[in-house]
Amino acid sequence: MSVPATSVLAPPEESAAGPPRRRPRRGVPDLRRWLSPLALVLLWQVASSSGLLPPDKLSAPSTVLRAGIDTARSGELGAALAVSLGRVGAGFALGAGAAVVLGLVAGLSRWGATLVDPPVQMLRTLPFLGLIPLFILWFGIGEEPKIMLVALGVAFPLYLNLFSGIRNVESDLLEAAAVLGFTRFERLVHVVGPSALPQALVGLRQSLGTAWLALIVGETVNADAGLGYLINNAREFLRTDVVVVGLVVYALVGLLTDALVRLIEGRMLRWRGN
Repeated sequence: MSVPATSVLAPPEESAAGPPRRRPRRGVPDLRRWLSPLALVLLWQVASSSGLLPPDKLSAPSTVLRAGIDTARSGELGAALAVSLGRVGAGFALGAGAAVVLGLVAGLSRWGATLVDPPVQMLRTLPFLGLIPLFILWFGIGEEPKIMLVALGVAFPLYLNLFSGIRNVESDLLEAAAVLGFTRFERLVHVVGPSALPQALVGLRQSLGTAWLALIVGETVNADAGLGYLINNAREFLRTDVVVVGLVVYALVGLLTDALVRLIEGRMLRWRGN
């Protein structure tokens, strides 16, 4: 049987769908994603310089940059950041520990799910930021309510994703492992753990984002140190430039922690091949 000349002489991509598209190289960031943020900053600077945006409402980007440099040089920004990181670390450790224990108990046991999941689901529907008055009554106005607020914000997303990841393990994999003679512990390590890990890591990313949200609220209530205190103190003196500096630091630290979890996710889920 003869083969058409066009199928031999012309590459399939060019003959059917035109020239092949260039694929972005791995490890090279797409600089086009920075076009719109840079345009917004430029528009913000123009609006501030022209007087359309008064400085008492929002300082210009150049003013914010100078304020960030000044607060960093004075050590005020570094000290506030260290306090906030300590609160997030303590709250995250407490909330993540509780979420992992409860998620494992509810996910691996039917009785555990019956006893643990209903009260957790009930508490999850409560607006945890509205519990601040109770936390102040229970723990006082020191560090405890701020840490507990972060822990509560961390616990629910991580618990839900871990519980769902364990419950959604394919039954065929468990049956195959049982046929192969795996013990219960081996099934847990080699089947349940790897299957539930992707969704648990999603819960970890959500928990870190909620942790910083809870910290922002906690540090604006009866705080004498931290990024929230820095922002609240600047608000009293109408220093919108320092307020924006604090918010930018919150955003950058949140992005860095999310990038760290994504890096860990890429390493731990390398076996998936995607």
